[in-house]
Amino acid sequence: MNCYLSRNYKGLSSAGNKAKTDIERIMEDMSFRNVGLQQTTYTNEILSFLTTLTGVLKSPFCLQKGDKLVLQYPLKKYFTFVCNMAHLRGAKVIVLIHDLGSFRRKALTIKQEIQRLNHADYVIAHNEKMRKWLEDNGCKAKLGVLEIFDYLSETKASAKPDVKKPYSVLYAGALNLRKNTFLYEVGEYIHSFHFNLYGNGFEIDKAKGKEHFNYMGFVKSDDLIVTAQGDFGLVWDGFSASACTGNFGEYLQFNNPHKTSLYIRCELPVIIWNKAALADFVCKNGIGICIDSLTDLEDILNSLSEEQYLEMKKKTAQIGQLLSEGYFAKKALQKAVESL
Repeated sequence: MNCYLSRNYKGLSSAGNKAKTDIERIMEDMSFRNVGLQQTTYTNEILSFLTTLTGVLKSPFCLQKGDKLVLQYPLKKYFTFVCNMAHLRGAKVIVLIHDLGSFRRKALTIKQEIQRLNHADYVIAHNEKMRKWLEDNGCKAKLGVLEIFDYLSETKASAKPDVKKPYSVLYAGALNLRKNTFLYEVGEYIHSFHFNLYGNGFEIDKAKGKEHFNYMGFVKSDDLIVTAQGDFGLVWDGFSASACTGNFGEYLQFNNPHKTSLYIRCELPVIIWNKAALADFVCKNGIGICIDSLTDLEDILNSLSEEQYLEMKKKTAQIGQLLSEGYFAKKALQKAVESL
């Protein structure tokens, strides 16, 4: 039987927890059986710890020979234990990666990360670049790819008035100076369009060209899908407007930022760094623009015709429908199950 291990998620406001609970919903739709406790969202540290631990200890006794168990990674201190117990029970382990601790957080060395992942029988990487990185660094498990994270929501993007130049750009996420320094320098290169910023922590008085920013504050993702103001969604990270730099920026070369999926559900074509792993997906599906530097963005947007934009928007809506159905996770999980 196909199984998964649910746990406690400390609230659902973070993108990481949203991605994980979406995957659980998708597995439920695929008739996977939960071998842990029922999913909870306690924010209390003690309740969170005890709930997850109890589910972890319960899970091996619910597994039988031939079962396939899906774990969402990282599972931190419990991961190796659950893999070993599953194998003792004759089950196979499929791992779906959400985050690699050896990158931006530096919580593990690369060697430690690979040693952990080698306890799995099959690993679902975010994309082909992450799959190759795992392979090159010694991951022995069978490897597959997700392509992009799905994004479940009952809400749908509302019809917007006819688009006219100049285009506006939406950015959602952490807006503080430490994580996204680029937001505080990109205004220097803006003359004819506006950035609409959604999130917490933006210090507008410290931003260059602050007259080109509209600070919208924090909006829940379900509400943002309906109310998003902008023509494009920006996927960028790090210190510089010239390239994605630093631990956060360089990680874009391997991971699938969840905000990309949110933008697509908002029916906003994506602007993304051309060295980002998801740039291939954006270009292949015609759902946005891949750029080398934000310093070029003004000229690129000015040269884009309204007809070209509307074609991107149409294709973005089509991909957004797939994301709302859990299409990509279902395909990746089904391939993993069939290969074991």
